[in-house]
Amino acid sequence: MTEENKSEETKPEEIKNIVTIEDAGPCKKKVSVEVPAEKIQQALTDEYKELKQGAEVPGFRKGRAPMRLLEKKYGSDITKQVKLKLLADASESAVSDNDIDILGDPDIKYDDIELPDEGSMKFDFEIEVRPDFELPSLEGISVDKPKIEIGDDEIAEQIESICKRAGVWEPKDGEVEDDDRIVADVVMDIEGVEEDDKRENIEITSAANGFVEGVPVEKLNELLAGAKAGDEKKTKVDVPATFYNEQLRGKSIEITIDVKDVKQLVPAELNEDFFQRMGVDDETDLKDRISEQLEQQADSQAKQQMAEHIHEYLRDNVKLELPESIVADQSTQILKRQYSNMLMQGMEREQMDQQMGQLRASSEDEARNQLKTFFVMDKVAEQLKIEVSDEEVNSRIAQIAAMRGRRPEKMREELARDGSLAQFSMEIREQKCIDKILETAKITEVDAAKKEKKAIKKTKKKTAKKAEKKPVAKTAKKKTAKKKTKEATDDTIAAKRKKTKTTRKKSDA
Repeated sequence: MTEENKSEETKPEEIKNIVTIEDAGPCKKKVSVEVPAEKIQQALTDEYKELKQGAEVPGFRKGRAPMRLLEKKYGSDITKQVKLKLLADASESAVSDNDIDILGDPDIKYDDIELPDEGSMKFDFEIEVRPDFELPSLEGISVDKPKIEIGDDEIAEQIESICKRAGVWEPKDGEVEDDDRIVADVVMDIEGVEEDDKRENIEITSAANGFVEGVPVEKLNELLAGAKAGDEKKTKVDVPATFYNEQLRGKSIEITIDVKDVKQLVPAELNEDFFQRMGVDDETDLKDRISEQLEQQADSQAKQQMAEHIHEYLRDNVKLELPESIVADQSTQILKRQYSNMLMQGMEREQMDQQMGQLRASSEDEARNQLKTFFVMDKVAEQLKIEVSDEEVNSRIAQIAAMRGRRPEKMREELARDGSLAQFSMEIREQKCIDKILETAKITEVDAAKKEKKAIKKTKKKTAKKAEKKPVAKTAKKKTAKKKTKEATDDTIAAKRKKTKTTRKKSDA
């Protein structure tokens, strides 16, 4: 018999913990663990044996100190170390041995658990787990592809939007109207916070769903309507439980706005200076560029709507419950995914910040839908065996970097530094899933106007079933999507300015 076989024979059999698992609510498990007395004693013996070998006690040679002296001098520390080690090992093995797909770390109250002098040590903890559900069939899904036609009205609307974005804010003597901007001092009395949050000379835009220093205020335009310099306006805001800022979640805030100045937007004029800034020759050239970009965006928008159709089909055909704690905790992750999505579209930093501000005010229903989509698409990727390689991530980063005139390696560093790189990869994986599903989908091309009427009719039915839910978030989402299209057109035209100048130089030469 070899030495190796002898070692295996003499190795003591591992003492198993007693583990029971039960449901504790949606996406939650309660894990109860009992660590046998024999295992506790063995852990204490091993710890003292290791201590004795290196312990130096006055009056005794190294490694010769009596056990009773070691227990008296180090007993408290040893007990604490053994307890923590047993708890950590027991909770880790309880999760791994039972294949629990956890979302976070176990919630263990270490200080409340004592290592008993006799008998076993019992403790329990709750853990949030990935929701368990079945996917519907992913083949042969009926998908509508909207057919979007670009007309003179759409082009004129884009030009108006571009002129507004290129305009300047000028002082206004009259009263505040919708879309005006004010300069004000603001005091926010936050529930549970002793000292008021005071801000001076901040700018606030009068919008239906506006913001005061990052706090969403519904009907802000109605609050500010008719205000003049020197007026004071007050309102109370109940911050949603899913709000991105953890310090403000679910709190009531009393906001006092002291109006100091009123401004109005003066759109830019269609003149030579404006055309030069846009990188075009004249108004006709501008219209041609806008038409070209709108067609590209229409195709992209059609793909996005087809993807949303797939998302909606999956959400409607998957049953899963999400507890409030998960909805709140994952809201930040949802925002990261939205940030990554906008980055993939090549949006400028300023536009992204504006969109993020609106997304932070998403309703609880919207956050819940996005979170549900996340879990569903994660399982779809697993079932379809969809993975994303580093080459694919680097290629997509290079494309976006080229659109924004950035160095790819610099952009990748930024994504890695702010934690968005993983979300970026997830966005690519999700798009690959959608593309794979569309390969077998039954695609029908429909008129965009008819599709919108159909969507409105469907929304009304859902609203009737859930009368307590407000449709504000959906309206805001639709306006946001429209605004994205306008802004993207504006930026793409401006981005071609360098290319146009280069072409002109070559022609002159």
